[in-house]
Amino acid sequence: MRKDGVLQAEVEIRVPFFDVDSMDVVWHGHYVKYLEIARCALLERIGHTYGDMRAAGYAWPIIDLQLRYVRGACFEQRLRVRADLVEWENRLKIHYLISDAASGERMTRGSSVQVAVDMASREMLLASPRVFVEAVERALAGGAP
Repeated sequence: MRKDGVLQAEVEIRVPFFDVDSMDVVWHGHYVKYLEIARCALLERIGHTYGDMRAAGYAWPIIDLQLRYVRGACFEQRLRVRADLVEWENRLKIHYLISDAASGERMTRGSSVQVAVDMASREMLLASPRVFVEAVERALAGGAP
């Protein structure tokens, strides 16, 4: 069992028709989209969204993505997607859990790693920009984003 992150965000998704394959099961690639929705909710909770990252002059590409499928989701199933912030000082690492909203049964788990890249020089940074670290610290202290 993975430990919880220091900050979490959770979203609920109802599987749309266009996400399922001919077997009425969510195509594996769509799970990445569900993680992104939860990651954006977590960044909003931190108070430093992708728009804020861009305005500060940084891109945050994903350099590692891991998924472990336990059970396939189906058309119209309600899913709960949780994103947990586990690292932020040198890179942005988030753990995810996708579960059935009704039963709580685990469907998929995963993690993503992103690093800051200076948009002007296109150089990867070895530490997260101070503006991002300060936003996380404010969120941890319970301050408004």
